Amino acid sequence: MKPQRQRSLALVSSAFIRFYVRLKSTKARPTAPLGSRILTNPDDIFKHNMWDHVQWTKEDQEAARQKAEENSSIRLPLKEQGKFSTDACQYWDQFYEAHQDKFFKDRRWLFLEFPELLPSSAEEKRTNACRSHQVAAEPASSSSRTNGETGHSAAEPNETIRQISSFPGQHASFRILEVGCGVGNSVFPIVNTIKNTHSFLYCCDFSPRAIQLVKDHLDYDDSMCHAFVHDICEEAGSFPFPPQSLDVILAVFVLSSIHPQRVQRVVNQLSTYLKHGGVFLFRDYGRYDLSQLRFKKGRCLSDNFYTRGDGTCVYFFTKEEVHDLFSNAGLEEIQNLEDKRLQVNRGKKVAMRRVWMQSKYRKPPLPSPS
Repeated sequence: MKPQRQRSLALVSSAFIRFYVRLKSTKARPTAPLGSRILTNPDDIFKHNMWDHVQWTKEDQEAARQKAEENSSIRLPLKEQGKFSTDACQYWDQFYEAHQDKFFKDRRWLFLEFPELLPSSAEEKRTNACRSHQVAAEPASSSSRTNGETGHSAAEPNETIRQISSFPGQHASFRILEVGCGVGNSVFPIVNTIKNTHSFLYCCDFSPRAIQLVKDHLDYDDSMCHAFVHDICEEAGSFPFPPQSLDVILAVFVLSSIHPQRVQRVVNQLSTYLKHGGVFLFRDYGRYDLSQLRFKKGRCLSDNFYTRGDGTCVYFFTKEEVHDLFSNAGLEEIQNLEDKRLQVNRGKKVAMRRVWMQSKYRKPPLPSPS
């Protein structure tokens, strides 16, 4: 093994060990993806705060459907709905002004659910994906390859990057973008784990206040992280990096805040920035989550889309909708899960059903030249 390769693997291994030690010391979530605490005896329900992989009966599903149908029976008048799109940035800016960085906890579970955020894991999976797509072919030149479908010459991603002017993170071998980063609850767990791995993290939010809070954080390091204000719903908006330059895009509880009629266009645009073989990681609210069923009448904007009291909005996805969303953007499914849990308030003896979506979709590798 080449010394440079050995050094790179050692750095990544060291980063993962540091993350794992921190995770154990904070008694965070179990190491199995999506959790492994299964409720087998109903009498044990109040022994823990959360139970994983909870099965719903037909009665449970029907009761939730009826509750959602009831709370959406009275909708906000159309003439009042426009402000929730036009003034969305203002509402979130006010949210961060009120809560600063105290509302959400750091997502230290990220690398357990999404190991693709670790450079070594992502590179290995992308290499395997590329091999699975390979067919017998003639050797290609070092600077270009032929697109097997059109016969036109298409520049390699690295060649495209070399042809444009410099940009933040240009020399990194592994690049991550988090959209809707808020005040950095995913940013800093990532930054503190990918140090010294030749990786670079971009993070954006349309709230200037949120981005300023990220930049003011003690762990913010512009040599490996670039935070910037950006509205991913703006078609004319540009990113500080070229197309096909990202290995991973991360969207955690972000797409649900966008009007469902605009989400497909957002995913389509973001996907153009993924390298072939790059991965889009997604986690968000699922249909009939407790938070959907708690809405009062008059807060519904459209089917399964609501506005909260502070003006921010939320949509609740199904597995089928998530699959269509990413497949229509030309991405291949790796994982598409409905994460159903039972959250327990042991003090009040209350059990609450939570539903989240967790998905991974990959941009297909380029076909081998023919």
